[in-house]
Amino acid sequence: MLPETGVFFSTDHALLAKLMASAEEKCLRNVRRFGDRNVLVEGGGYDKIWLETQPMGGEMYAKRDLITGWNNQRLFMDYQRADGRIPGSIALIDGAVTPQFDKFQGFCFPAPALDMYFLTGRDGDYLLQLYEVLRRFDEYLWRVRDSDGDGCLESWCRYDTGEDHARRYGDAPDPWEKETPPEGCDTVPIASMDIMSFSVSARQTMAEIADILGRGETAEQHRKEAGIVTARMREYLWDDRRGALFDRDRHHRVMPVLLHNTLRCMYWGSISREMADLFVREHLLNPREFWTKLPLPSVAANDPLFVNEPSNDWSGQVEALTYQRAIRALENYGYFSLLPRLGWKLLEAIGEACRFVQQYDPFTMEPSGVAPDGAAGQDAYGPAMLSVMEYVSRMFGVHICRGRLIWGSCRGIDAEYEQKWNGRSYRMENHGERAAAYIDGRQIFESGRGLRIETDPEGEITGVYGCEEAADCRVRAH
Repeated sequence: MLPETGVFFSTDHALLAKLMASAEEKCLRNVRRFGDRNVLVEGGGYDKIWLETQPMGGEMYAKRDLITGWNNQRLFMDYQRADGRIPGSIALIDGAVTPQFDKFQGFCFPAPALDMYFLTGRDGDYLLQLYEVLRRFDEYLWRVRDSDGDGCLESWCRYDTGEDHARRYGDAPDPWEKETPPEGCDTVPIASMDIMSFSVSARQTMAEIADILGRGETAEQHRKEAGIVTARMREYLWDDRRGALFDRDRHHRVMPVLLHNTLRCMYWGSISREMADLFVREHLLNPREFWTKLPLPSVAANDPLFVNEPSNDWSGQVEALTYQRAIRALENYGYFSLLPRLGWKLLEAIGEACRFVQQYDPFTMEPSGVAPDGAAGQDAYGPAMLSVMEYVSRMFGVHICRGRLIWGSCRGIDAEYEQKWNGRSYRMENHGERAAAYIDGRQIFESGRGLRIETDPEGEITGVYGCEEAADCRVRAH
């Protein structure tokens, strides 16, 4: 029996109240029955679960529906192929659950899947299955996806990294289901920062599982193996002068387009703090590149390959999925102060219409709203809705993460946020210049605003971080 979960949120801020209510209502439309299990599909015209979005999306939605969130991990685990490959997407076709192996479609899976182990009650069988799934997939990657033996894993098609219609892929195919790379293309196989990061994420998560299981030597070995991959990424794909990672084409030539994908690598934890600091300072916060009016375009706004295309295209416009991934990416490296800045920008871009779309113009902040079939009027796109709810949890609420509680006391509005989980209540109240946190009705601390406060499950304070300028860092434990 899984713990029950639920979220209650109220605020005097009219736009935020409307956005949250709309996102929660429209998320319910994306819960579908796949066989004997409910899952959360991507939505907005994408009626599948995709490896790049839906394990991550399921973990986020677990705040409200734990079993559906868990199923978003388990279906990918249960449909792993005998050779170790995990389906890039899973569809419901003529009533049958159908795994699809014609792309990787990203890999936002290992960390969310491990999160779900803690949220669902620490099921030992699930943990062991997750370990085996990751071990077999990592072995598959190194057996198949280093076709030229240069020690760098490869992307063979646009959909391997989920960069639909991206110009940088040239004449590469969109999907590719063969176990040998395409021949005769200008760019692919591409030595890929993304695919290398898949391996890093798998190995680091296996190390964490080994720690939980008390297998210290195994954990150490996995971390050593992850370090080999990160070292090769730095040696082969990192440009210290430019402060970013760059893929290489099939001829081993650097592909010079400045991508947001280094931020993706921060999501997977595959670069050092020094590298992340340089990328954030030189590029992410650069208004000519990624810190546009609406930040986080897919390609730097001043790059020759940037295209402001409003249809499904990763050549330029801001993607809601990037906002969704940015939360873990920035938290991994301690950039807590950027979360409310991005959160408010996204809320403003979606606006009063409460239409949740895939892409946004980085210069006007206007939603593009073109559905996958080309029709205008896209709505209920899952990554946009889940991003709204997840940023709010960090800014004004409480987030449960692997035995930690993360409380947000951003300024600007009054709000109350309550997370129900496993028979307990975690409540954050932000009013005026003060914030107060409660567990099961018992006040555990009060503080100033503009903070991120971390506690253990019983409310013992373990960390206080300013997440806004001139944050009031006064915290009084109760």
